Amino acid sequence: QVQLVESGGGVVQTGGSLTLSCKASENILSADAMGWAREAPGKQREWLAHMSRLGVIQYAEAVKGRFTITRDNAKNTVYLQMSNLKPEDTAAYLCYFQELGKNFWGQGTQVTVSS
Repeated sequence: QVQLVESGGGVVQTGGSLTLSCKASENILSADAMGWAREAPGKQREWLAHMSRLGVIQYAEAVKGRFTITRDNAKNTVYLQMSNLKPEDTAAYLCYFQELGKNFWGQGTQVTVSS
């Protein structure tokens, strides 16, 4: 089973930027897709960004234009570049590795946006 380790979270001021990383224990091109979601206290997990094996990308409306998903195949790492951060972006951010219709999740990295 693939292992995913997220990093790069922290505390940032409103309007700031952060880049999150998700390193996989397997070749990320063996996944059907990879992506990111977040969990805020008292809220359901919210999907944010998705990149298929072929590189087709989708974003949730809440982050379109502010977040960018990229990958480095040689490093088996997927990134989430976040800009113009808002207090409502405060959450634990998790990446997923999708294979045969099943998502494998990392433990998450916390992002806190102060006002």
